[in-house]
Amino acid sequence: MPEGHTLHRLARLHRRRFGRAPVGVSSPQGRFAESAALLDGAVLTRVEAHGKHLFHRYGPDRVVHIHLGLYGTFDDVPLPAAAPRGQVRMRLVGATHYADLRGPTACELITDAEVAALRARLGPDPLRRDADPDRAWARIARSRAPLATLLMDQAVVAGVGNVYRAELLFRHGIDPLLPGRALPREIWDAMWSDLVALMRDGARRGRIDTVAPEHDPRRRGEPGRRDRHGGEVYVYRRAGMACLVCGTAVAHAAHAARNLFWCPTCQPEQQCH
Repeated sequence: MPEGHTLHRLARLHRRRFGRAPVGVSSPQGRFAESAALLDGAVLTRVEAHGKHLFHRYGPDRVVHIHLGLYGTFDDVPLPAAAPRGQVRMRLVGATHYADLRGPTACELITDAEVAALRARLGPDPLRRDADPDRAWARIARSRAPLATLLMDQAVVAGVGNVYRAELLFRHGIDPLLPGRALPREIWDAMWSDLVALMRDGARRGRIDTVAPEHDPRRRGEPGRRDRHGGEVYVYRRAGMACLVCGTAVAHAAHAARNLFWCPTCQPEQQCH
């Protein structure tokens, strides 16, 4: 599933290519046809993201809410527009580009009140200027749940997925199973600042890079390993491989139906008690 930096990158792209101008909106697949007909030719006034949610605003109470989920993709292509291929839920056509949305979990026209209610259920987004890390801390500090669970809870922090979770916990030497309430506040503050920097970098580059220069295997003359997200990572999808810092085999387990990766040496059990 795309993580938050991907949605912010999409929002930036759509603002540049379609924003503040009339946009052609259609639904070749037909599942969004009624709403598309209401929006076709309207001005796309604003595009923003919150966590893994994308919002296209066309005026009061006309907001297209998009959640890509596991299989959703947004293809942006220069004009002229080709005939739709596959199940295109929504097509946007601007002055220079068109964009096809396929396979989203959600693509719906909602009101401003519904947007506000949806956003109220989400935690702070490290990539938003209005993010308040104290809100996330208030949930973490009183929770018995493991940090591995809390960081993936979109009501705690919006936009963090499996990659950022694994890499953030590693970079701060945190046992993934440490209860939230056992985490010192000063470490949370450092983690939040690091998360903001990592996600901003991801949004700018379009890939997740978390490895510090001093740990880059290429500096030791070894081939770098890039995962499918396109960047160098410490532990994500490196199960059984040597930790880039200490050489211990990276561990892997299922946690809340998701894959969890960590280094048993660099992230010792209950390290923050």
